[in-house]
Parts: sequence; C-alpha cells; structure tokens
Amino acid sequence: MSDLLASTLKHLHALVAFDTRNPPREIGTGGIFDYLRAHLPGFDCSVTDHGAGAVSLLAVRGKPKVLFNVHLDTVPDSPHWTASPFELRVTDTHAIGLGACDIKGAAAALLTAAAQTHGDAAFLFTTDEEANDARCIAAFLSAFPSPVGRRWREAPDEGAPTESRSNTEPSPQPLSRGKRGFETVIVAEPTRGEAVLAHRGISSVLMRFKGRAGHASGGNAASDSALHQAIRWGQHALDYVESQAHQRFGGLTGLRFNIGRVEGGIKANMIAPGAEVRFGFRPLPSMDIDALLATFRGGFAAQPAEFQETFRGPSLPAGDVAQAEARRLEARDFADEVGLTIGNAVDFWTEASLFSQAGYTAIVCGPGDIAQAHTADEFVELSQLQQITQSYISILNSQTR
Repeated sequence: MSDLLASTLKHLHALVAFDTRNPPREIGTGGIFDYLRAHLPGFDCSVTDHGAGAVSLLAVRGKPKVLFNVHLDTVPDSPHWTASPFELRVTDTHAIGLGACDIKGAAAALLTAAAQTHGDAAFLFTTDEEANDARCIAAFLSAFPSPVGRRWREAPDEGAPTESRSNTEPSPQPLSRGKRGFETVIVAEPTRGEAVLAHRGISSVLMRFKGRAGHASGGNAASDSALHQAIRWGQHALDYVESQAHQRFGGLTGLRFNIGRVEGGIKANMIAPGAEVRFGFRPLPSMDIDALLATFRGGFAAQPAEFQETFRGPSLPAGDVAQAEARRLEARDFADEVGLTIGNAVDFWTEASLFSQAGYTAIVCGPGDIAQAHTADEFVELSQLQQITQSYISILNSQTR
C-alpha cells in the first residue's frame, strides 16, 4: 500500500466514524469540523452554521482559483448493513463504510492532497446536500456571487440557486475574511475519478386532485373520483415523456420521469374525494424546466387542483443552449489543462449545477461509483482512492505553476 493511500484511508477511517446522517439533520459545528480544521494547518478556516443541520467550512490557503466542494452528510443507514456503518472496513480492494463513496472518500483524499502540497488551495465542506435544501451553497454564492471576468456575468440565469425554497438568505456569519477570485469549482461526487461535464437537472412536484365523495355504484364515479383523475393524468404524462425520447444533449437522451407516490381515497366502494401525487423529472440541459412544469400542470385533459414544485436543481451546464455549450467547452478545457480524463454525461444530479448557474466553470470529479451511493455496505475501491488523491495533488500543484 502506498503512503498516499495509507494517509487517505487513515482520514477516511476518522471521517466515517462521525455520525453525519441526514436526516435527522443534527449536525453541529464541532465533531467532524474539528477534525478537518486540525488537519488543515496553514488554512484560513471559517465555519458557519446555517441552521437545520446545515454547516459549512470554507478553508482557504493562498489565493486559489479552483474550489473543491465536498458534502460530509450521508443518507441514513439501513438495517441491511452487515456491520457498523461507522467503522471503516478495509479489504484488499475496497473500503466499506457509510459515506465512504458518497462522498467522505473525496474529503479524505483532499486532506491528504492538502498535506502533500504547499500552494494555493480552497475547500468548501458542507452538510446539507442529502437534505435537498442547499443552504450552504446558497450562502457561499451570496458571499461570492460571480467569478471575475466571466463573459456571461450578467446572464439572466445567474444568481442564488432556486431549489432551496425554504432558505436562500445569506448566512448570518461571514464565510471568509475577504472576497476571493474563485473561477472553477470541482464537486467531488462519485464519477470513478473522471471529469463529468454535464448532467441532468431535477424537479420534484407535489400535486393534489379533488373529487366528490359518493357511492361507487353510481355512474358518476368515473368523473367524480380524484383517483381516477390522477390515473388519467399519469397516463397523459407518461405519453408525453415518451414523446420526448428523441431529445439529446451531450450523450444524454430523453426526459427522465418518475411517479413516486400516489395516495388517496377511502375504500373500494367509495368515490375518492381526494388524491395526492408526488412525481419528479430530470430534464436535459437543453430543456426548459418552467416549460415542462407548465405542461405537467395544465397541458393534459386531467388537471390537478393544486400543484407545487418542492425542489429544483438546474442542469449542468446551466443556462440556455448556447450558454450551456459554452460552459461545457470551458469545463472541458480546464479538465484537459489539469490532466483529468473526461467521462460521459450522467443522469444523476449534483450541486455542480448550482455553481454553473452562478457563472462558475464547474465539473464533477470524485472517487467511487454512483451505483454504490446510498446502498448497504457502501464501498469505494482502493484504486479509486489512490487515483483521486494523485489527481487532486496534481490539480493543486497546477495552481502554483
């Protein structure tokens, strides 16, 4: 085992031992943040509590142009774990533990990379990514609203992220002692160490249909049942999604769509007076989320009485088609400059799109495979940890040339 890998595993063992499950959103400013600060000597560290378990640590050394972003919160463990999720187990090929893949392995690699380098570096650690409530990123973008010299600084899609509906206000505490000229953000979600330049957006919706209660023997059941309305809406929605199968962007095809929950009615012989539907869709970067929402809300014969978008995340790259392509090309140029292998576009969503929306060049690059995220006995391959540690060291060194 190399010294680099041994160092990264040592950090990962410590990070996995901290309980940062989200929910229950009970994460404070000590614990894992004390560990990070202790292992980032020479960094200007600022810890901010944004409320509801959302805590951020901005650690800066020198005057870096590249910012690494890593979330430290994990999903809850399931009963299917075969051992304690908070005790890292290392085999000949894998490191197993809650968050090892998603994405404490990346945090451990960055700590090793920081110790192996001496130049400019910046890390933003957060704890609210799994909550779908991006307070940490919103506060960062409020403090650092746009990078210097971007040609689309005045683009209409820039600004604070829109998906954090409950709290997009600036942090009550400063994130740093002064403005810094960050230009590129690397979000360390699992990509097997490749630079991912594009992924889908995401929108989640809560709908309610209203009917009229009555006896199911009546001929009016077909029209009065809220559940019947919901089922008709679902069929229209599925047909519409199928009609978008030809749409393409950067290797991604079609519109991803899922009806996740349908609930309503009382019993089999009663006409349902109400029904609730929760659904989500994942558009291509070239698709307009507002236009899609308008179609799902009012474009079909069956229309809901209530319609509320509960979460939104833009696509990567963000912007209209022209902006998205320009941003993708800039991200490609950066990946080439620092020697990263460019991977395919992916279907999952990341907070890289929030940075892209604000005008940053943003890529996704971290150890592990997304297929391992959120699973019992979650693991990251040791070869991936070794590779990404070396890649992060190379990127940090490239800033001082």
